Amino acid sequence: MQNRQIVVIGAGPSGSVAAALLKRRGHDVLILERQRFPRFSIGESLLAHCLEFIEEAGMMDAVRAAGFQTKNGAAFACGNAYTTFDFRDKFSPGPGTTFQVLRAQFDKVLADDAERQGVEIRYEQTVTAADFSGARPVLDVSSADGSSYQVTCDFVLDASGYGRVLARLCDLEQPSSAPPRKAIFTHIEDRIDSEQFDRNKILITVHPKIRDIWYWLIPFSNGRSSIGVVGDVNLFGSSDEPLMDTLRSTCDAAPNLQRLLGNAQWDTPANLISGYSASVRSLHGPGFALLGNAAEFLDPVFSSGVTIALRSSKLAADALHRQLSGETVDWQRDFADPLMVGVETFRTYVQGWYEGAFQDVVFYEQPQPAIRAMISSILAGYAWDQANPYVAESRRRLATLAEICQGATERAAATAL
Repeated sequence: MQNRQIVVIGAGPSGSVAAALLKRRGHDVLILERQRFPRFSIGESLLAHCLEFIEEAGMMDAVRAAGFQTKNGAAFACGNAYTTFDFRDKFSPGPGTTFQVLRAQFDKVLADDAERQGVEIRYEQTVTAADFSGARPVLDVSSADGSSYQVTCDFVLDASGYGRVLARLCDLEQPSSAPPRKAIFTHIEDRIDSEQFDRNKILITVHPKIRDIWYWLIPFSNGRSSIGVVGDVNLFGSSDEPLMDTLRSTCDAAPNLQRLLGNAQWDTPANLISGYSASVRSLHGPGFALLGNAAEFLDPVFSSGVTIALRSSKLAADALHRQLSGETVDWQRDFADPLMVGVETFRTYVQGWYEGAFQDVVFYEQPQPAIRAMISSILAGYAWDQANPYVAESRRRLATLAEICQGATERAAATAL
């Protein structure tokens, strides 16, 4: 039986940042990671709010040195409509730029820097059982070489992402309220030569006829891009059609993507994920807490996944440090409830996007600058800033704003006729 203070399951962004935050406060931290890094992952377009946590974890120098593509906002397109949001023009304080990253490289940069700071990472280790019934948690671990061992500790942070280790082992999973959707995606050599294309922004394109289908185009600093299409599981493609054929034909249905990617080299096999939205009955329990996608995943449309993950790392590290220092911590009040403020804000705008209300706001042609700055803040990841009315009262404010935008658009169309 091995004895440690804190065990983190998963060396992705939430695990590495949480481990570094705790190590910097003098705690003993062990990360158990199922895979060997580098390894592929999506979630490649970061939000500006992420950088605050990376900075606090002492990792910004390493991230800057990696040469990732700078990102200063998001562009949206649908048919002839096109608009941009600049994260530097926002309501909330904090960074106004971030990065678009190859996650295999980015995650390894963070993990390597956590190791540099003294965190122990063991790769190719699978947590097969977890017992929280005793005085201290006990994890059963299987290694890639076939050996196995047990680790006991004071606390476990599950940062296993889509692996959702503790959610499965502790029977915490519950159905997501989001309809089942799928994403087909790949990396391409984009060869985009259009002067109108801004590599400093993610491009989100809406299908010209089916508003429930949307595309991401995320340019990287090496001349390549991530391209993907998302929609209801029944809206595009069939089970017997090759994924790449589905992806390319669906992209060709969007005129702007067809133009931009006319010279692209589609040189990497396509991938599929479906039914990815997830939820749990509780974000914490005696001796453990769930971080990021290991607890809650909404949808990729606004790139909120890594932001939620890093925010959860910060909240959990703060709470756990206080608990290990002898303070009484209420994990619901100090961790779960504050985290869900931002999750629910993002949920409002994700639902609004698929229902069409938020699309009406995004493409509105005469927005008020102050309101646009508040929306830009949310798109930049500042979904916890309750000084922003579109965070504090997200559902009511979005519904009202969408009605105003839609009504104004309809009146303008009637006048034109």
